[in-house]
Amino acid sequence: MSIKLITAAALIAASTASVATASSSFGVLTDLPSANTLDLGLVRADGNGVVEIYDYRAGQQRELLGSADVLAGANQDVRVGVQVAPRYDVIALLKVNGQIVDSQVIDINR
Repeated sequence: MSIKLITAAALIAASTASVATASSSFGVLTDLPSANTLDLGLVRADGNGVVEIYDYRAGQQRELLGSADVLAGANQDVRVGVQVAPRYDVIALLKVNGQIVDSQVIDINR
Protein backbone atom coordinates (compact mmCIF):
# COMPACT_ATOMS: atom_id res chain seq x y z
CA MET A 1 0.00 0.00 0.00
CA SER A 2 1.16 3.51 -0.71
CA ILE A 3 1.68 6.06 2.04
CA LYS A 4 -1.15 8.21 0.59
CA LEU A 5 -3.60 5.30 0.74
CA ILE A 6 -2.62 4.41 4.31
CA THR A 7 -2.91 8.06 5.37
CA ALA A 8 -6.34 8.40 3.71
CA ALA A 9 -7.58 5.21 5.40
CA ALA A 10 -6.34 6.44 8.78
CA LEU A 11 -8.06 9.81 8.33
CA ILE A 12 -11.34 8.15 7.37
CA ALA A 13 -11.17 5.81 10.36
CA ALA A 14 -10.41 8.69 12.74
CA SER A 15 -13.20 10.90 11.44
CA THR A 16 -15.72 8.04 11.57
CA ALA A 17 -14.78 7.27 15.17
CA SER A 18 -15.18 10.89 16.26
CA VAL A 19 -18.62 11.15 14.64
CA ALA A 20 -19.78 8.01 16.41
CA THR A 21 -18.68 9.22 19.84
CA ALA A 22 -19.70 12.90 19.60
CA SER A 23 -23.48 12.63 19.59
CA SER A 24 -24.27 16.05 21.07
CA SER A 25 -22.13 18.67 19.42
CA PHE A 26 -21.83 21.74 17.27
CA GLY A 27 -20.48 21.40 13.76
CA VAL A 28 -17.23 23.16 13.03
CA LEU A 29 -17.77 26.84 13.79
CA THR A 30 -15.32 29.59 12.98
CA ASP A 31 -15.89 33.29 12.63
CA LEU A 32 -19.40 34.63 12.13
CA PRO A 33 -20.42 38.08 10.95
CA SER A 34 -22.11 40.43 13.38
CA ALA A 35 -25.79 40.07 12.46
CA ASN A 36 -29.25 39.71 14.00
CA THR A 37 -29.29 36.04 12.95
CA LEU A 38 -26.34 33.80 13.77
CA ASP A 39 -26.06 30.78 11.46
CA LEU A 40 -24.60 27.88 13.47
CA GLY A 41 -24.97 25.24 10.78
CA LEU A 42 -25.18 21.63 11.95
CA VAL A 43 -26.03 20.86 15.58
CA ARG A 44 -26.36 17.27 16.81
CA ALA A 45 -28.29 16.54 19.99
CA ASP A 46 -28.91 13.32 21.97
CA GLY A 47 -32.38 14.60 22.82
CA ASN A 48 -34.61 17.61 22.35
CA GLY A 49 -32.86 20.68 23.65
CA VAL A 50 -31.92 24.28 23.14
CA VAL A 51 -29.00 26.32 21.84
CA GLU A 52 -28.37 29.48 23.84
CA ILE A 53 -26.14 32.33 22.68
CA TYR A 54 -24.47 34.50 25.31
CA ASP A 55 -22.25 37.55 25.08
CA TYR A 56 -18.69 36.39 25.86
CA ARG A 57 -15.96 38.84 26.86
CA ALA A 58 -12.71 38.47 28.78
CA GLY A 59 -13.40 34.76 29.23
CA GLN A 60 -16.71 35.48 30.96
CA GLN A 61 -20.19 34.37 29.93
CA ARG A 62 -22.45 37.42 30.07
CA GLU A 63 -26.11 38.12 29.17
CA LEU A 64 -28.29 35.82 27.09
CA LEU A 65 -28.65 37.18 23.54
CA GLY A 66 -30.95 34.56 21.99
CA SER A 67 -31.90 30.89 21.81
CA ALA A 68 -33.29 28.29 19.44
CA ASP A 69 -34.85 24.89 20.05
CA VAL A 70 -33.24 21.79 18.54
CA LEU A 71 -34.63 18.29 18.14
CA ALA A 72 -32.95 14.98 18.89
CA GLY A 73 -30.62 14.01 16.07
CA ALA A 74 -29.00 16.14 13.39
CA ASN A 75 -30.36 19.67 13.04
CA GLN A 76 -29.27 21.30 9.79
CA ASP A 77 -28.92 25.06 9.37
CA VAL A 78 -29.58 26.06 12.99
CA ARG A 79 -30.10 29.80 13.20
CA VAL A 80 -30.41 31.85 16.39
CA GLY A 81 -32.02 35.27 16.26
CA VAL A 82 -30.70 37.98 18.56
CA GLN A 83 -32.25 41.37 19.34
CA VAL A 84 -29.03 43.30 18.72
CA ALA A 85 -26.19 42.12 16.48
CA PRO A 86 -23.31 41.14 18.79
CA ARG A 87 -20.32 43.48 18.89
CA TYR A 88 -18.16 41.03 20.83
CA ASP A 89 -17.48 37.31 20.71
CA VAL A 90 -20.24 34.96 21.85
CA ILE A 91 -20.47 31.52 23.40
CA ALA A 92 -23.01 28.98 22.20
CA LEU A 93 -24.29 26.46 24.75
CA LEU A 94 -26.08 23.28 23.71
CA LYS A 95 -28.39 22.04 26.47
CA VAL A 96 -30.23 18.73 26.56
CA ASN A 97 -32.47 17.97 29.55
CA GLY A 98 -31.26 21.20 31.16
CA GLN A 99 -27.62 20.04 31.09
CA ILE A 100 -24.87 21.69 29.05
CA VAL A 101 -23.62 18.97 26.68
CA ASP A 102 -21.43 21.13 24.43
CA SER A 103 -20.19 24.70 24.16
CA GLN A 104 -18.39 26.68 21.50
CA VAL A 105 -16.82 30.15 21.65
CA ILE A 106 -17.50 31.94 18.36
CA ASP A 107 -15.45 34.86 17.09
CA ILE A 108 -17.66 37.68 15.82
CA ASN A 109 -16.30 39.62 12.85
CA ARG A 110 -16.93 43.27 13.50
